[in-house]
Amino acid sequence: VVGRVLIEQGLRIKRELYLAILIDRSTERPVLMVSQEGGVEIEKVAEETPEKIHKAFIHPTAGLSPFQTRQLAFALGLEGAQVGQAGKLMTAIWEAFKATDASLVEINPLIVTEEGSLLALDAKINFDDNALYRHPDIKELRDLAEEAPLEVEASKYSLNYIKLDGTIGCMVNGAGLA
Repeated sequence: VVGRVLIEQGLRIKRELYLAILIDRSTERPVLMVSQEGGVEIEKVAEETPEKIHKAFIHPTAGLSPFQTRQLAFALGLEGAQVGQAGKLMTAIWEAFKATDASLVEINPLIVTEEGSLLALDAKINFDDNALYRHPDIKELRDLAEEAPLEVEASKYSLNYIKLDGTIGCMVNGAGLA
């Protein structure tokens, strides 16, 4: 059942790119990732052609540097004014990531129009549930109609529920014991 439809103007797309900031668990730092393989599942790109994903690890106190944004813009094949546009976009996304306690900000695709402008065509943001008490404005955006009914019911009791396939269930507690 479709609850709502959003309509946007048509655009002449020259290229589709990928951009995301997320927490890299192995380095315990945020990482800004880009790829020229936008518009497809990044997991598939990471598995089959990992060399097509470029990363810049962000220092928790120093933040994202202009050098890193330029380096990633060049890795995307951008040139001229697009490098500056990309730098501003990456910096703004980093600031939004920090300000909202996000765990993921993903733009896929980030497009280059025929006129040479960069635009975020589609975006996804995940927030740290444990930090939502600091962001009542974000908590108000929750759309229960977009969530699985069993997950909504479990959340009423402060439980996390993930539906799995098969006939085996898991009930675990915290501290990494699962």
